[in-house]
Amino acid sequence: MTSTLQRGTAAPDDLLYFTDPARAAIDCALLAYTAPLLATLPRGDHHPVLVLPRLNGTDTSTATLHTVLRGLGYRTYGWRLGRNIGPTSKAVHGMRARLDYLTNRYQQPVTLIGWSLGGIYARQLARRTPQAVRQVITLGSPIRLARHDQSRANHLFHRHSHQHIEPLDLPLERGAGPLPVPATSIYTPLDGIVAWRTCLDEPGPRTENIAVLASHLGIASHPAALWAVADRLAQPADRWTPFQPPSLLRMAYPAPESRSS
Repeated sequence: MTSTLQRGTAAPDDLLYFTDPARAAIDCALLAYTAPLLATLPRGDHHPVLVLPRLNGTDTSTATLHTVLRGLGYRTYGWRLGRNIGPTSKAVHGMRARLDYLTNRYQQPVTLIGWSLGGIYARQLARRTPQAVRQVITLGSPIRLARHDQSRANHLFHRHSHQHIEPLDLPLERGAGPLPVPATSIYTPLDGIVAWRTCLDEPGPRTENIAVLASHLGIASHPAALWAVADRLAQPADRWTPFQPPSLLRMAYPAPESRSS
């Protein structure tokens, strides 16, 4: 798959890129129309959840996700590290400290949810401290980015590279194998920021890719993505099964792309 990404997968075209902010507003507006359906979201055991924001995002950017998950009873936390400008010393050490704090406080593993760059961080944390992580859920995260030109956010990321202490070597996760914990990648083929095929995880007994028809900037507020997140969180810790869309929402989930495509 890495060779496929290197050869033929470019960043989103201008139409997807320039319309992504407007489509994100529509994604958020859909919440108002689907409120009765969201009231029936799957509910789990209220375990702790740590949410990591996208590039240039803060905890405010994930406010909708926090609100929904707290409404379901989860002990949901932001990273409390300000704006995400990349793997700075503050971000790298702060995320590790935040995860340590939550595992010590609750004496159980934490689910990590990461949006875009935040998802790359989440997977790194899971590899370093798998005993502290219950599962990883990523939203529009280019976890298999192979080239800088596969992301429209490349220049924004490198604007702060002089402050980064852990450069993201490409291809990401080359030869790393599957995560040691369950992993779900929620992605969108309508992504206007990153090449969507870079979001596809390797197949495995506890990994999956879930497609939704959202924008990159709105995926963390899109009803179909929120349902998938809630469904994954509701699984018992010792029993992981692949995602099955509810019958009323089946059309909201296109068939997931395989890693061989």
